[in-house]
Amino acid sequence: MTTRKKVMRELETEVLIIGGGVTGTGVMRDLALRGISCLLIDRRDLNAGASGGNHGLLHSGGRYAAADSETAAECRIEGEILKRIAAEAIDPCGGMFVAVEGDDAEFAQQFPQHCARAGIVCSELTAAQAKNLEPKLSDNIIAAYQVPDSSIDPFRLTFANVEHARQLNDSDFLPHMQVTGFDIVDGVIAAAICRDQRAGVNVKIRAQQFVNASGAWSKLVAELAGCHDVKLLYSKGTLIISNTRLTNSVVNRLRPPGDGDILVPGGTVSLLGTTSDSVNNLDNIRPTVNEVDRILKEGSAMIPALQSTRFIRAFSGVRPLLMSSGAEQDGRKASRGFTLYDHEQQGLSNFATIAGGKLTTFRLMAEKTGDLVARRLGNNNPCRSADEALPYQQAVRWTEPGYSARHWFKHSDASDLILCECEMVPESVVDDIIQQSPGAEAEMTVQAIGLRSRIGKGTCQGAFCSMRVTSHLYDNDFYNNRDGLRHMRDFVSGRFKGIKPILWGEQMPQMELAETMHCGLMGLDLLDDSNEQEKDSRIKND
Repeated sequence: MTTRKKVMRELETEVLIIGGGVTGTGVMRDLALRGISCLLIDRRDLNAGASGGNHGLLHSGGRYAAADSETAAECRIEGEILKRIAAEAIDPCGGMFVAVEGDDAEFAQQFPQHCARAGIVCSELTAAQAKNLEPKLSDNIIAAYQVPDSSIDPFRLTFANVEHARQLNDSDFLPHMQVTGFDIVDGVIAAAICRDQRAGVNVKIRAQQFVNASGAWSKLVAELAGCHDVKLLYSKGTLIISNTRLTNSVVNRLRPPGDGDILVPGGTVSLLGTTSDSVNNLDNIRPTVNEVDRILKEGSAMIPALQSTRFIRAFSGVRPLLMSSGAEQDGRKASRGFTLYDHEQQGLSNFATIAGGKLTTFRLMAEKTGDLVARRLGNNNPCRSADEALPYQQAVRWTEPGYSARHWFKHSDASDLILCECEMVPESVVDDIIQQSPGAEAEMTVQAIGLRSRIGKGTCQGAFCSMRVTSHLYDNDFYNNRDGLRHMRDFVSGRFKGIKPILWGEQMPQMELAETMHCGLMGLDLLDDSNEQEKDSRIKND
């Protein structure tokens, strides 16, 4: 009997970028604009880390004006650039900083001077003016100022980065591709050794340059290449989402940053947060009841209506912060700036890590990385990412609140059944995502579809639409075995992780109904992975 020798799959690109968050996709777009082709990979999917676990605030810089004027100025400048090149993903709602009784009056009084040093426009308001603009504010206001904060859709921003790069050249994105090591010869990385986690096979990716933009995992990826110069602090942040939009603008507590001190409007909802707790383990990051209680207690002093607000979900992300003096005990003292490591002192000439930073400053981070990579490749084309607008295509717009509904009403097709009633997402949107959305796979999971749309983001949090989307995919032969049910189970399990910490009031009977449908009707709790185990066994023996 002869045995087949398994051959490792090989790919080749000019630049390999590791990390599918907003920074990694920003680097991809920056390089593509210079005529450099890239392959972007992520061990999960686009926006699976901090880029998909934040409050969606486009900073004016006001939040950092007192403690870090350099970062505040960077936020101001980059925010203005993003308002030009990505206007469709931004709600220029404005922002307000308010202090209430018990807050440090001297700190509040110095706020305009801090803003002035960073070049941030800051206008003082009387308590009456502030209440007129935001009626839900506390009656105990002692100081209030307006700043040019905005909210931004980080998902659309990331998808647009990838889509623009794909349009410019042969750059592409591969999900579920985890780096496990590097082939290094004489100070040069020849290839990254990766694991295709969906197919269960190893993949060797050759490139001339390698960029590590893996966020909280960037230290671990750098160490795989033998580089130990990346020093990070991991800070877990938790936020909660209301079922309605509570304010017109972003509302910040005017005090040194703490828990529950910012409320950001996100389309038809509001996001309240955030916490800051140092963590060492990047796995199993999830919100807790204690964190939710802390956020609500502090936030209610600023907006009392939060005490009676219905919340539909909590979520957590990990901030990869640059280590600084005193930051080991308090993540809020860590710098919000960023660092580009060229790793040349570590003995590598074609590897770079970009770490730290913020959503607001991702484009600048990508520009600095692009400058280094282009110089190493002998490419003299200048950075164009601050001038070229991101694409305004339908394929990247399905995360926009209300867009699916407008699309459905515009076409008025009675046969185009609504799959998600909370967010008015019809069958045609799901079909379009499968065919055109950045990162679309041969078999997209329900979770991947939800990431690229409003599916599961409404009040029911996927209780009904998960079943309808899965049924639609089976009806159209997109799913043809039990994997489709597993995809649905994984999706609702992910939603439940965020629902569990806010289960009180109206959420309790809704959760009981969801459990009845998902377990009693669909039997998702009894679904085993025996087929997956058999598949893994076949792969190992191949």
